[in-house]
Amino acid sequence: MRASSSGRRCVGVVCALLLVLAALAGCDRWSGSGSAEPGAGTTSTQPSGYGAVFLAVDECSSFGTTSFTEVPCSSERAAARVIARYDGKVADGPLCPATTDFVLHISETRPASDENGDGVVPQGYACMRKLEAPHPGDPGGGGGPRTIVGDCVYSSGDGQVRETACDGKGKKPPDYKVTSAVVDRAECPSATALYVQLGGGRPVGCARPV
Repeated sequence: MRASSSGRRCVGVVCALLLVLAALAGCDRWSGSGSAEPGAGTTSTQPSGYGAVFLAVDECSSFGTTSFTEVPCSSERAAARVIARYDGKVADGPLCPATTDFVLHISETRPASDENGDGVVPQGYACMRKLEAPHPGDPGGGGGPRTIVGDCVYSSGDGQVRETACDGKGKKPPDYKVTSAVVDRAECPSATALYVQLGGGRPVGCARPV
């Protein structure tokens, strides 16, 4: 994740202006800027025939080692629910909701029999929320595809930062916490030491040392 310091502290979700959000625990460098993009929970999903649309909103998936399968939400195998679903590539589509735990990338397939009988499951992505805690996408949870207000990051060296749990129970203790979101970094409080690109209507996060 790319970060910008206010000048009082030089530390590498997320020395340019903005921290660029990468996937889950992605990272960037100090110089330049970029666009926030949801991270991938997996690169492949398998159609199972439940519902009119594969992994539609409010449908559920199981957890797998190499793929995720749609299952009834009442199933013992159900592990996460779709809270938003978009066609196309993640880079070209809308951001997932703020508290998304992970993102499933759905590869285009042409099965002999699919959910609506047209022989095609289009490329897209599903924004997933786990059915049970812990939720890495919650504020301070230490994960999720987006950096949001309440999240924390730590310096990972060489001018880089990564998201970590605010309670200190992650692999690394936090260095900064995003305390507010604004339209422009000039609106951040004077105590801001790091500017974080969040995306959405208030794209700049104001972060303070912890």
